[in-house]
Amino acid sequence: MTNHSETTGPAENGDVTARGALNTPIAHEAQVTLRTPAELADALPYLLGYRPEDSIVLVALHDRDGRGRFGGRARLGIPAHSDDWAAAARQLAHGLVTGSERRGARPEQMVAYVCQEPRKGESGGEVMRRLRPLAQLLRTECGRLDVPVIEALCISGGHFWSYCCPHEGCCPAEGTPMGLPGTSVVAAAAAYAGIQVRGTLRELHARLLPWDTTAALEQEIVLDAAGMDLVPRILDDASRADVAEETLGLAERIINRLAAAPSVPGTLQADRRDDELLGHDEAAALILGLQDRTTRDRAAAWMEGDEAGPALRLWRALARRCVGPYGEHAAAPLTLAGWVAWSTGDDLEAREALAMALGADPDYLFARLLHQACNEGLDPESIRRCLRAGGARPDGTGEDVTRADADATGQGVPENSGHRRHRASSGERPDAPVRPARAAEGTRARSTAPGRTRPGTAKPGGTRTRAAGRSRGRRDAAPEATRSAGTGVEGDA
Repeated sequence: MTNHSETTGPAENGDVTARGALNTPIAHEAQVTLRTPAELADALPYLLGYRPEDSIVLVALHDRDGRGRFGGRARLGIPAHSDDWAAAARQLAHGLVTGSERRGARPEQMVAYVCQEPRKGESGGEVMRRLRPLAQLLRTECGRLDVPVIEALCISGGHFWSYCCPHEGCCPAEGTPMGLPGTSVVAAAAAYAGIQVRGTLRELHARLLPWDTTAALEQEIVLDAAGMDLVPRILDDASRADVAEETLGLAERIINRLAAAPSVPGTLQADRRDDELLGHDEAAALILGLQDRTTRDRAAAWMEGDEAGPALRLWRALARRCVGPYGEHAAAPLTLAGWVAWSTGDDLEAREALAMALGADPDYLFARLLHQACNEGLDPESIRRCLRAGGARPDGTGEDVTRADADATGQGVPENSGHRRHRASSGERPDAPVRPARAAEGTRARSTAPGRTRPGTAKPGGTRTRAAGRSRGRRDAAPEATRSAGTGVEGDA
Protein backbone atom coordinates (compact mmCIF):
# COMPACT_ATOMS: atom_id res chain seq x y z
CA MET A 1 0.00 0.00 0.00
CA THR A 2 0.98 3.59 -0.37
CA ASN A 3 2.98 5.21 2.39
CA HIS A 4 0.54 8.06 3.00
CA SER A 5 2.86 9.94 5.31
CA GLU A 6 5.29 10.48 2.44
CA THR A 7 2.94 11.63 -0.32
CA THR A 8 5.46 13.79 -2.08
CA GLY A 9 8.58 11.78 -1.50
CA PRO A 10 10.76 9.80 -3.86
CA ALA A 11 10.00 6.45 -5.42
CA GLU A 12 11.22 4.38 -2.52
CA ASN A 13 8.40 5.63 -0.30
CA GLY A 14 6.05 3.16 -1.91
CA ASP A 15 3.79 2.53 -4.88
CA VAL A 16 0.07 2.83 -5.26
CA THR A 17 -0.26 -0.91 -5.49
CA ALA A 18 1.89 -3.68 -4.12
CA ARG A 19 2.52 -4.88 -7.65
CA GLY A 20 4.05 -1.70 -8.98
CA ALA A 21 3.55 1.87 -10.02
CA LEU A 22 0.84 3.30 -12.23
CA ASN A 23 1.92 4.33 -15.69
CA THR A 24 0.02 6.61 -18.02
CA PRO A 25 1.13 7.24 -21.63
CA ILE A 26 0.70 11.02 -21.81
CA ALA A 27 2.16 10.84 -25.32
CA HIS A 28 3.87 8.24 -27.42
CA GLU A 29 7.25 9.67 -26.39
CA ALA A 30 6.50 10.23 -22.70
CA GLN A 31 5.50 7.86 -19.91
CA VAL A 32 4.70 9.02 -16.39
CA THR A 33 4.92 6.85 -13.29
CA LEU A 34 2.61 7.75 -10.40
CA ARG A 35 3.42 6.32 -7.00
CA THR A 36 1.60 8.42 -4.41
CA PRO A 37 -1.91 9.70 -3.70
CA ALA A 38 -0.63 13.24 -4.25
CA GLU A 39 0.44 12.34 -7.77
CA LEU A 40 -2.88 10.60 -8.41
CA ALA A 41 -4.78 13.66 -7.21
CA ASP A 42 -2.69 15.95 -9.40
CA ALA A 43 -3.14 13.68 -12.42
CA LEU A 44 -6.95 13.78 -12.45
CA PRO A 45 -7.38 16.92 -14.63
CA TYR A 46 -4.93 15.50 -17.15
CA LEU A 47 -6.75 12.18 -17.26
CA LEU A 48 -10.06 13.90 -18.00
CA GLY A 49 -8.86 16.96 -19.91
CA TYR A 50 -10.60 19.35 -17.49
CA ARG A 51 -10.91 20.03 -13.78
CA PRO A 52 -13.97 18.20 -12.48
CA GLU A 53 -16.40 19.88 -10.11
CA ASP A 54 -19.19 18.20 -8.15
CA SER A 55 -18.07 14.94 -9.69
CA ILE A 56 -17.68 11.23 -9.06
CA VAL A 57 -14.88 9.84 -11.21
CA LEU A 58 -13.73 6.26 -11.74
CA VAL A 59 -10.50 5.42 -13.54
CA ALA A 60 -9.87 1.86 -14.69
CA LEU A 61 -6.48 0.23 -14.22
CA HIS A 62 -5.12 -2.62 -16.30
CA ASP A 63 -2.25 -4.90 -15.38
CA ARG A 64 0.59 -4.70 -17.90
CA ASP A 65 3.67 -6.70 -16.94
CA GLY A 66 2.99 -6.23 -13.24
CA ARG A 67 2.43 -2.50 -13.56
CA GLY A 68 -0.95 -0.79 -13.43
CA ARG A 69 -1.83 1.26 -16.49
CA PHE A 70 -4.70 3.68 -16.83
CA GLY A 71 -7.65 2.59 -18.93
CA GLY A 72 -11.11 4.07 -19.34
CA ARG A 73 -12.45 6.94 -17.29
CA ALA A 74 -16.04 7.77 -16.36
CA ARG A 75 -17.56 10.77 -14.60
CA LEU A 76 -20.96 11.40 -13.08
CA GLY A 77 -22.27 14.47 -11.28
CA ILE A 78 -22.75 13.98 -7.55
CA PRO A 79 -26.50 13.68 -6.94
CA ALA A 80 -27.86 16.40 -4.68
CA HIS A 81 -29.68 13.87 -2.48
CA SER A 82 -27.73 11.15 -0.72
CA ASP A 83 -30.60 8.72 -1.34
CA ASP A 84 -29.49 8.69 -4.99
CA TRP A 85 -25.83 7.97 -4.26
CA ALA A 86 -26.17 4.18 -4.36
CA ALA A 87 -27.81 4.25 -7.80
CA ALA A 88 -25.17 6.67 -9.09
CA ALA A 89 -22.31 4.52 -7.81
CA ARG A 90 -23.88 1.42 -9.34
CA GLN A 91 -24.43 3.16 -12.68
CA LEU A 92 -20.90 4.51 -12.85
CA ALA A 93 -19.16 1.27 -11.87
CA HIS A 94 -21.30 -0.91 -14.12
CA GLY A 95 -20.96 1.46 -17.07
CA LEU A 96 -17.18 1.64 -16.89
CA VAL A 97 -16.66 -2.09 -16.40
CA THR A 98 -19.07 -3.16 -19.14
CA GLY A 99 -17.72 -0.50 -21.50
CA SER A 100 -14.19 -1.77 -20.92
CA GLU A 101 -15.34 -5.34 -21.50
CA ARG A 102 -16.86 -4.37 -24.84
CA ARG A 103 -13.40 -3.20 -25.82
CA GLY A 104 -11.90 -6.48 -24.74
CA ALA A 105 -10.03 -5.19 -21.68
CA ARG A 106 -11.79 -5.73 -18.37
CA PRO A 107 -10.14 -3.57 -15.68
CA GLU A 108 -8.34 -5.30 -12.82
CA GLN A 109 -8.56 -2.36 -10.41
CA MET A 110 -10.04 1.11 -10.02
CA VAL A 111 -9.07 4.50 -8.66
CA ALA A 112 -12.05 6.50 -7.37
CA TYR A 113 -12.38 10.25 -6.86
CA VAL A 114 -15.07 12.42 -5.30
CA CYS A 115 -14.62 16.12 -6.03
CA GLN A 116 -16.69 18.90 -4.53
CA GLU A 117 -15.94 22.41 -3.34
CA PRO A 118 -17.00 23.34 0.20
CA ARG A 119 -20.38 24.96 0.64
CA LYS A 120 -20.68 28.30 2.39
CA GLY A 121 -19.42 27.87 5.94
CA GLU A 122 -18.14 24.34 5.28
CA SER A 123 -14.53 23.18 5.40
CA GLY A 124 -12.84 20.74 3.08
CA GLY A 125 -12.58 18.24 5.91
CA GLU A 126 -16.34 18.40 6.41
CA VAL A 127 -16.82 17.76 2.69
CA MET A 128 -14.56 14.71 2.99
CA ARG A 129 -16.56 13.33 5.91
CA ARG A 130 -19.89 14.07 4.24
CA LEU A 131 -18.86 12.26 1.05
CA ARG A 132 -17.29 9.28 2.82
CA PRO A 133 -20.48 7.15 2.39
CA LEU A 134 -20.43 7.91 -1.33
CA ALA A 135 -16.81 6.78 -1.62
CA GLN A 136 -17.68 3.62 0.29
CA LEU A 137 -20.58 2.92 -2.10
CA LEU A 138 -18.17 3.24 -5.03
CA ARG A 139 -15.83 0.73 -3.41
CA THR A 140 -18.73 -1.64 -2.68
CA GLU A 141 -20.19 -1.48 -6.19
CA CYS A 142 -16.79 -2.03 -7.82
CA GLY A 143 -16.21 -4.93 -5.41
CA ARG A 144 -19.49 -6.52 -6.50
CA LEU A 145 -18.05 -6.54 -10.02
CA ASP A 146 -14.83 -8.09 -8.71
CA VAL A 147 -12.83 -4.96 -9.52
CA PRO A 148 -11.32 -3.62 -6.28
CA VAL A 149 -10.80 0.10 -5.67
CA ILE A 150 -7.17 0.44 -4.63
CA GLU A 151 -7.34 4.17 -3.93
CA ALA A 152 -10.25 6.51 -3.23
CA LEU A 153 -9.55 10.22 -2.95
CA CYS A 154 -11.60 13.23 -1.95
CA ILE A 155 -10.53 16.54 -3.52
CA SER A 156 -11.97 19.70 -2.01
CA GLY A 157 -10.84 23.23 -1.29
CA GLY A 158 -7.34 22.78 -2.69
CA HIS A 159 -6.66 19.70 -0.48
CA PHE A 160 -7.07 15.97 -0.86
CA TRP A 161 -7.79 13.08 1.50
CA SER A 162 -7.45 9.33 1.04
CA TYR A 163 -10.27 7.03 2.12
CA CYS A 164 -7.93 4.05 1.80
CA CYS A 165 -5.17 5.06 4.18
CA PRO A 166 -4.36 1.96 6.29
CA HIS A 167 -2.91 3.94 9.22
CA GLU A 168 -5.21 5.98 11.37
CA GLY A 169 -3.82 9.40 12.14
CA CYS A 170 -1.13 9.40 9.46
CA CYS A 171 -3.03 11.72 7.15
CA PRO A 172 -3.66 15.27 8.45
CA ALA A 173 -7.28 16.00 9.36
CA GLU A 174 -7.17 19.21 7.36
CA GLY A 175 -6.03 17.25 4.29
CA THR A 176 -2.89 17.40 2.23
CA PRO A 177 -2.48 20.54 0.09
CA MET A 178 -2.63 20.02 -3.64
CA GLY A 179 0.49 21.03 -5.52
CA LEU A 180 0.62 24.26 -7.44
CA PRO A 181 -0.98 23.80 -10.89
CA GLY A 182 1.57 23.03 -13.55
CA THR A 183 4.41 22.04 -11.20
CA SER A 184 4.02 18.26 -11.05
CA VAL A 185 5.68 15.59 -13.15
CA VAL A 186 2.33 14.92 -14.85
CA ALA A 187 1.97 18.60 -15.72
CA ALA A 188 5.48 18.68 -17.16
CA ALA A 189 4.86 15.57 -19.27
CA ALA A 190 1.51 16.94 -20.45
CA ALA A 191 3.09 20.28 -21.42
CA TYR A 192 5.81 18.43 -23.32
CA ALA A 193 3.15 16.43 -25.16
CA GLY A 194 1.08 19.53 -25.94
CA ILE A 195 -1.84 18.47 -23.70
CA GLN A 196 -3.82 21.25 -22.06
CA VAL A 197 -6.33 21.20 -19.21
CA ARG A 198 -9.36 23.20 -20.29
CA GLY A 199 -10.60 24.63 -17.02
CA THR A 200 -13.83 23.37 -15.49
CA LEU A 201 -17.07 21.95 -16.85
CA ARG A 202 -18.86 25.03 -15.53
CA GLU A 203 -16.74 27.20 -17.83
CA LEU A 204 -17.46 24.91 -20.79
CA HIS A 205 -21.20 24.93 -20.05
CA ALA A 206 -21.20 28.72 -19.84
CA ARG A 207 -20.31 28.87 -23.53
CA LEU A 208 -23.47 26.94 -24.40
CA LEU A 209 -26.03 28.18 -21.87
CA PRO A 210 -28.77 30.67 -22.87
CA TRP A 211 -28.21 34.31 -22.11
CA ASP A 212 -29.40 35.64 -18.77
CA THR A 213 -28.79 39.30 -19.62
CA THR A 214 -31.16 42.08 -20.65
CA ALA A 215 -30.42 41.15 -24.28
CA ALA A 216 -32.25 37.85 -23.72
CA LEU A 217 -35.62 39.60 -23.68
CA GLU A 218 -34.81 41.37 -26.93
CA GLN A 219 -33.88 38.04 -28.51
CA GLU A 220 -37.10 36.42 -27.26
CA ILE A 221 -39.21 39.19 -28.80
CA VAL A 222 -37.44 38.74 -32.14
CA LEU A 223 -37.92 34.96 -31.94
CA ASP A 224 -41.65 35.46 -31.38
CA ALA A 225 -41.90 37.77 -34.37
CA ALA A 226 -39.84 35.48 -36.61
CA GLY A 227 -41.96 32.51 -35.60
CA MET A 228 -45.12 34.20 -36.87
CA ASP A 229 -43.57 34.24 -40.34
CA LEU A 230 -41.39 31.13 -40.45
CA VAL A 231 -43.43 28.48 -38.64
CA PRO A 232 -46.30 28.40 -41.17
CA ARG A 233 -43.78 28.29 -44.02
CA ILE A 234 -41.83 25.44 -42.41
CA LEU A 235 -45.02 23.44 -41.96
CA ASP A 236 -46.18 24.10 -45.52
CA ASP A 237 -44.97 21.57 -48.12
CA ALA A 238 -44.86 24.27 -50.79
CA SER A 239 -42.54 26.61 -48.90
CA ARG A 240 -40.47 24.36 -46.63
CA ALA A 241 -37.74 23.91 -49.23
CA ASP A 242 -37.44 27.67 -49.65
CA VAL A 243 -37.02 28.12 -45.87
CA ALA A 244 -34.32 25.44 -45.88
CA GLU A 245 -32.37 27.21 -48.62
CA GLU A 246 -32.72 30.56 -46.85
CA THR A 247 -31.57 29.04 -43.56
CA LEU A 248 -28.53 27.35 -45.07
CA GLY A 249 -27.60 30.39 -47.14
CA LEU A 250 -27.77 32.61 -44.06
CA ALA A 251 -25.74 30.12 -42.02
CA GLU A 252 -23.06 30.03 -44.70
CA ARG A 253 -22.80 33.82 -44.79
CA ILE A 254 -22.43 34.02 -41.02
CA ILE A 255 -19.85 31.22 -40.96
CA ASN A 256 -17.82 33.19 -43.49
CA ARG A 257 -18.30 36.32 -41.38
CA LEU A 258 -17.02 34.56 -38.27
CA ALA A 259 -14.07 33.08 -40.16
CA ALA A 260 -13.01 36.55 -41.31
CA ALA A 261 -13.23 38.11 -37.85
CA PRO A 262 -9.92 38.88 -36.13
CA SER A 263 -9.05 36.57 -33.26
CA VAL A 264 -9.22 37.72 -29.65
CA PRO A 265 -7.61 36.14 -26.57
CA GLY A 266 -9.70 34.18 -24.09
CA THR A 267 -12.88 32.17 -24.57
CA LEU A 268 -15.14 34.73 -22.88
CA GLN A 269 -13.93 37.54 -25.10
CA ALA A 270 -14.16 35.30 -28.18
CA ASP A 271 -17.76 34.35 -27.42
CA ARG A 272 -18.72 37.99 -26.85
CA ARG A 273 -17.10 38.90 -30.17
CA ASP A 274 -19.13 36.17 -31.92
CA ASP A 275 -22.33 37.36 -30.25
CA GLU A 276 -21.72 40.87 -31.57
CA LEU A 277 -21.31 39.49 -35.10
CA LEU A 278 -24.71 37.76 -35.01
CA GLY A 279 -27.87 39.87 -35.15
CA HIS A 280 -31.04 39.01 -33.24
CA ASP A 281 -33.02 38.56 -36.47
CA GLU A 282 -30.33 36.33 -37.98
CA ALA A 283 -30.18 34.18 -34.86
CA ALA A 284 -33.96 33.82 -34.78
CA ALA A 285 -34.15 32.78 -38.42
CA LEU A 286 -31.44 30.17 -37.94
CA ILE A 287 -32.80 28.77 -34.67
CA LEU A 288 -36.27 28.30 -36.16
CA GLY A 289 -35.00 27.06 -39.53
CA LEU A 290 -32.81 24.40 -37.91
CA GLN A 291 -35.84 22.83 -36.22
CA ASP A 292 -36.42 21.08 -39.53
CA ARG A 293 -34.52 17.81 -39.35
CA THR A 294 -33.33 17.77 -42.94
CA THR A 295 -32.09 21.35 -42.78
CA ARG A 296 -30.21 20.46 -39.60
CA ASP A 297 -28.67 17.41 -41.26
CA ARG A 298 -27.49 19.46 -44.21
CA ALA A 299 -26.01 22.06 -41.84
CA ALA A 300 -24.08 19.26 -40.15
CA ALA A 301 -21.95 18.98 -43.29
CA TRP A 302 -19.87 21.94 -42.04
CA MET A 303 -17.82 19.52 -39.96
CA GLU A 304 -14.19 19.52 -41.10
CA GLY A 305 -11.44 21.62 -42.60
CA ASP A 306 -11.48 25.40 -42.36
CA GLU A 307 -15.28 25.47 -42.05
CA ALA A 308 -15.50 23.40 -38.87
CA GLY A 309 -14.16 26.03 -36.45
CA PRO A 310 -16.43 28.91 -37.54
CA ALA A 311 -19.40 26.50 -37.75
CA LEU A 312 -18.83 25.38 -34.17
CA ARG A 313 -18.69 29.02 -33.09
CA LEU A 314 -22.01 29.67 -34.83
CA TRP A 315 -23.74 26.68 -33.21
CA ARG A 316 -22.48 27.78 -29.79
CA ALA A 317 -23.76 31.31 -30.40
CA LEU A 318 -27.18 30.00 -31.47
CA ALA A 319 -27.42 27.82 -28.36
CA ARG A 320 -26.82 30.95 -26.27
CA ARG A 321 -29.73 32.66 -28.09
CA CYS A 322 -32.31 29.96 -27.22
CA VAL A 323 -33.67 32.06 -24.39
CA GLY A 324 -36.80 31.91 -22.27
CA PRO A 325 -39.49 29.57 -23.61
CA TYR A 326 -37.25 28.68 -26.55
CA GLY A 327 -35.01 26.48 -24.41
CA GLU A 328 -36.10 23.31 -26.21
CA HIS A 329 -35.02 24.80 -29.51
CA ALA A 330 -31.42 24.63 -28.26
CA ALA A 331 -31.41 20.87 -28.92
CA ALA A 332 -30.65 21.49 -32.61
CA PRO A 333 -27.67 23.90 -32.31
CA LEU A 334 -26.31 21.99 -29.29
CA THR A 335 -26.43 18.75 -31.25
CA LEU A 336 -24.67 20.40 -34.18
CA ALA A 337 -22.03 21.80 -31.79
CA GLY A 338 -21.54 18.35 -30.27
CA TRP A 339 -21.29 16.75 -33.68
CA VAL A 340 -18.70 19.21 -35.02
CA ALA A 341 -16.67 18.93 -31.81
CA TRP A 342 -16.71 15.12 -32.02
CA SER A 343 -15.92 15.14 -35.73
CA THR A 344 -12.87 17.34 -35.11
CA GLY A 345 -11.59 15.21 -32.21
CA ASP A 346 -12.83 17.20 -29.20
CA ASP A 347 -14.66 14.45 -27.32
CA LEU A 348 -14.96 16.53 -24.15
CA GLU A 349 -17.00 19.37 -25.66
CA ALA A 350 -18.88 16.86 -27.79
CA ARG A 351 -20.10 14.89 -24.78
CA GLU A 352 -21.04 18.01 -22.85
CA ALA A 353 -22.88 19.67 -25.75
CA LEU A 354 -24.78 16.47 -26.55
CA ALA A 355 -25.68 15.95 -22.89
CA MET A 356 -26.99 19.52 -22.80
CA ALA A 357 -28.99 18.88 -25.98
CA LEU A 358 -30.63 15.92 -24.27
CA GLY A 359 -31.25 18.11 -21.24
CA ALA A 360 -33.12 20.52 -23.53
CA ASP A 361 -35.03 17.69 -25.22
CA PRO A 362 -34.63 14.10 -23.94
CA ASP A 363 -36.42 12.84 -27.07
CA TYR A 364 -33.94 14.32 -29.56
CA LEU A 365 -32.90 11.19 -31.44
CA PHE A 366 -29.86 12.57 -33.26
CA ALA A 367 -28.36 13.85 -30.00
CA ARG A 368 -29.12 10.60 -28.22
CA LEU A 369 -27.40 8.45 -30.83
CA LEU A 370 -24.40 10.77 -31.15
CA HIS A 371 -24.02 10.90 -27.35
CA GLN A 372 -23.95 7.11 -27.15
CA ALA A 373 -21.54 6.78 -30.06
CA CYS A 374 -19.18 9.40 -28.62
CA ASN A 375 -19.22 7.84 -25.15
CA GLU A 376 -18.48 4.41 -26.63
CA GLY A 377 -15.52 5.77 -28.55
CA LEU A 378 -16.86 4.96 -32.01
CA ASP A 379 -15.34 6.49 -35.13
CA PRO A 380 -17.42 9.39 -36.54
CA GLU A 381 -16.15 8.71 -40.06
CA SER A 382 -19.26 6.75 -41.10
CA ILE A 383 -21.41 9.82 -40.43
CA ARG A 384 -18.91 12.09 -42.16
CA ARG A 385 -19.07 9.86 -45.26
CA CYS A 386 -22.84 10.16 -45.32
CA LEU A 387 -22.67 13.95 -45.01
CA ARG A 388 -20.00 14.27 -47.68
CA ALA A 389 -22.27 12.30 -50.02
CA GLY A 390 -25.08 14.76 -49.43
CA GLY A 391 -27.16 12.67 -46.99
CA ALA A 392 -29.90 11.40 -49.28
CA ARG A 393 -29.67 10.51 -52.96
CA PRO A 394 -31.96 12.00 -55.59
CA ASP A 395 -33.93 8.76 -55.86
CA GLY A 396 -34.78 8.91 -52.17
CA THR A 397 -32.90 5.72 -51.31
CA GLY A 398 -30.08 7.40 -49.43
CA GLU A 399 -29.83 7.30 -45.65
CA ASP A 400 -30.28 10.37 -43.53
CA VAL A 401 -27.75 11.32 -40.88
CA THR A 402 -29.78 9.91 -38.02
CA ARG A 403 -29.98 6.55 -39.78
CA ALA A 404 -26.23 6.54 -40.43
CA ASP A 405 -25.52 7.29 -36.79
CA ALA A 406 -27.90 4.57 -35.63
CA ASP A 407 -26.01 2.11 -37.81
CA ALA A 408 -22.71 3.34 -36.37
CA THR A 409 -23.89 2.69 -32.82
CA GLY A 410 -25.30 -0.71 -33.69
CA GLN A 411 -28.86 0.43 -32.93
CA GLY A 412 -31.76 0.54 -35.30
CA VAL A 413 -33.74 3.73 -35.61
CA PRO A 414 -37.05 3.18 -33.80
CA GLU A 415 -40.09 2.98 -36.02
CA ASN A 416 -41.69 6.41 -36.37
CA SER A 417 -38.53 7.93 -34.95
CA GLY A 418 -39.07 10.94 -37.14
CA HIS A 419 -42.54 11.51 -35.74
CA ARG A 420 -42.32 14.18 -33.17
CA ARG A 421 -44.82 15.87 -30.91
CA HIS A 422 -45.39 19.57 -30.37
CA ARG A 423 -45.43 20.64 -26.74
CA ALA A 424 -46.68 24.11 -25.90
CA SER A 425 -44.30 26.03 -23.70
CA SER A 426 -45.51 26.50 -20.15
CA GLY A 427 -47.18 29.82 -19.64
CA GLU A 428 -47.62 30.36 -23.37
CA ARG A 429 -50.22 32.98 -24.21
CA PRO A 430 -53.23 31.94 -26.33
CA ASP A 431 -52.21 34.50 -28.93
CA ALA A 432 -48.53 33.59 -28.88
CA PRO A 433 -46.97 32.30 -32.11
CA VAL A 434 -46.80 28.57 -32.61
CA ARG A 435 -43.28 27.33 -31.90
CA PRO A 436 -42.19 24.55 -34.23
CA ALA A 437 -39.70 22.61 -32.12
CA ARG A 438 -41.70 19.40 -32.40
CA ALA A 439 -43.64 19.91 -35.58
CA ALA A 440 -40.68 20.94 -37.69
CA GLU A 441 -38.43 18.26 -36.17
CA GLY A 442 -41.02 15.76 -37.29
CA THR A 443 -40.68 16.55 -40.99
CA ARG A 444 -39.11 13.90 -43.13
CA ALA A 445 -37.36 15.27 -46.17
CA ARG A 446 -36.06 13.85 -49.38
CA SER A 447 -33.57 15.74 -51.48
CA THR A 448 -34.21 16.02 -55.21
CA ALA A 449 -30.90 17.70 -55.84
CA PRO A 450 -27.53 16.00 -56.16
CA GLY A 451 -25.42 15.78 -53.02
CA ARG A 452 -23.60 18.94 -52.18
CA THR A 453 -20.36 19.51 -50.37
CA ARG A 454 -21.37 22.92 -49.08
CA PRO A 455 -24.80 22.91 -47.39
CA GLY A 456 -25.68 26.46 -48.31
CA THR A 457 -24.64 26.33 -51.97
CA ALA A 458 -27.68 26.46 -54.22
CA LYS A 459 -27.98 23.95 -57.02
CA PRO A 460 -30.61 23.43 -59.69
CA GLY A 461 -33.52 21.22 -58.79
CA GLY A 462 -34.26 22.56 -55.34
CA THR A 463 -35.54 20.41 -52.50
CA ARG A 464 -38.87 18.66 -52.19
CA THR A 465 -40.16 17.82 -48.76
CA ARG A 466 -43.20 16.12 -47.33
CA ALA A 467 -44.57 16.35 -43.83
CA ALA A 468 -44.60 13.23 -41.72
CA GLY A 469 -47.40 12.44 -39.31
CA ARG A 470 -46.97 13.62 -35.75
CA SER A 471 -47.98 11.66 -32.71
CA ARG A 472 -49.08 13.77 -29.74
CA GLY A 473 -48.10 12.65 -26.29
CA ARG A 474 -45.63 10.03 -27.45
CA ARG A 475 -42.29 10.02 -25.63
CA ASP A 476 -39.25 7.98 -26.61
CA ALA A 477 -37.26 6.59 -23.71
CA ALA A 478 -34.27 8.73 -22.87
CA PRO A 479 -30.92 6.95 -22.50
CA GLU A 480 -30.39 5.58 -19.02
CA ALA A 481 -27.05 7.29 -18.56
CA THR A 482 -28.30 10.73 -19.61
CA ARG A 483 -29.72 13.16 -17.10
CA SER A 484 -29.42 16.91 -17.18
CA ALA A 485 -26.53 18.74 -18.75
CA GLY A 486 -23.26 17.87 -17.14
CA THR A 487 -24.60 15.01 -15.02
CA GLY A 488 -24.69 12.21 -17.55
CA VAL A 489 -22.09 9.47 -17.47
CA GLU A 490 -19.09 10.59 -19.43
CA GLY A 491 -15.79 9.06 -20.25
CA ASP A 492 -13.80 6.76 -22.38
CA ALA A 493 -14.57 3.22 -21.35
